[in-house]
Amino acid sequence: MNSMVTFKSSYLQQVIEMAEKKNSNEPEFMQAMKEVLCSLEPLIIKNEEEYKRNSLIERLIEPERIITFRVPWLDDKGQVQVNRGYRVQFNGSIGPYKGGLRFHPSVNQSIMKFLAFEQIFKNALTGLPIGGGKGGSDFDPKGKSDMEIMKFCQSFMNELQKHIGQDVDVPAGDIGVGAREIGYLFGQFRKIRNTYEAGVLTGKGIEYGGSLARKEATGYGLMYFMREMLKANNISISGKKIIISGSGNVAIYACEKAQQMGANVIAMSDSSGCIFDENGINLSVIKDLKEVKRARIKEYLNYVPSAKYFENISEIPSVYNIEADIVLPCATQNDITLKTAKLLVEQGVIAVGEGANMPCTNEAVEYFIENKVLIAPGKAANAGGVATSALEMSQNSIRDFWTFEEVDRKLEMIMVNIFKQCQNADEKYNLGINYVAGANIAAFEKISKAMIAQGII
Repeated sequence: MNSMVTFKSSYLQQVIEMAEKKNSNEPEFMQAMKEVLCSLEPLIIKNEEEYKRNSLIERLIEPERIITFRVPWLDDKGQVQVNRGYRVQFNGSIGPYKGGLRFHPSVNQSIMKFLAFEQIFKNALTGLPIGGGKGGSDFDPKGKSDMEIMKFCQSFMNELQKHIGQDVDVPAGDIGVGAREIGYLFGQFRKIRNTYEAGVLTGKGIEYGGSLARKEATGYGLMYFMREMLKANNISISGKKIIISGSGNVAIYACEKAQQMGANVIAMSDSSGCIFDENGINLSVIKDLKEVKRARIKEYLNYVPSAKYFENISEIPSVYNIEADIVLPCATQNDITLKTAKLLVEQGVIAVGEGANMPCTNEAVEYFIENKVLIAPGKAANAGGVATSALEMSQNSIRDFWTFEEVDRKLEMIMVNIFKQCQNADEKYNLGINYVAGANIAAFEKISKAMIAQGII
């Protein structure tokens, strides 16, 4: 979707032109916003006068609050380092702000706003009472010692704790923030507040209020959604060849669930390149390399010599050169460009499941839809993680602990319901099998009603 996008609705056109001026230096946020607003146009046209009178869309695309702060910390050499921290509390109309923390050098305000904006819709689709937020820092955990990471997390929480709470804003993990980081953050929060408020963070360790199945939830949820989407279009997932971009948490557990469903995952990747194993990925090796050794995926060949490794040497990541029926981009935003989308269509891909947040550019999404490739949109398909985080909040609230099977069963039900919402909106508005638009519309119908009901705030 190019920057010169035009709308039939004069109201929407005015909104987008205003947003372009205000956010001209925030390309990721503008990309996410345009994708949503284009999808919503049929619904907005039907209710244009009411939305215009309430300035509903203007309020929807403006964060309720953006918090930016300094994070000073001491490295192992005794040198003070300084990073920037963020928390974007975008929309709390249906519940406390909920969304992860990302520690990565690419983090900036545009990326934080895009992620928080997506989170509003994703959280609404879960059917659970959670609003949309996101946060993080340009701190890079790679190459840092445990002591340095602990010191950074403690300094980060010194400021963040002023703005969060189990009924206010509940952060979780994201890229660069796993169980280790959540533990350090929670410990510092508990020390400062002198209270055991378990529901203030999710993704916690099982020993202190975490939930079983949280680690698996985003990847499992992606495959539950994919299964339902394929089934609705008379396609069986069993026997299908799958390639996965990424080898982090989402990718690993999407692979695990795909294999349980009878699919053949033949390739996974990291930022350097990809491994191709035509006999099917040995997931135990991947888990050892990535979850234990934190090694490069190339080392897979040391354990499975028959596999092949392809380095990333062009603008198209090497994993996408491997022919498959289904593609699961589970790495990062804008991983699949229009050029990559054209290659995948040429290779005969039938479905794309967005395990990451906005892994396909708007132009790539449009190209897939035009060429009848089924798209499982990220804000729906990867909602399993935040859904299970909300289930963790529920367990904390009632001082209970559910089995893995109980949580997994609830997760599956949520993902089936999310697909049904996307499908119903697609049929209601005659979108022509466009689950991207279906997800946006289904979520917006809930959010807009809540915003209107609560007045001009």
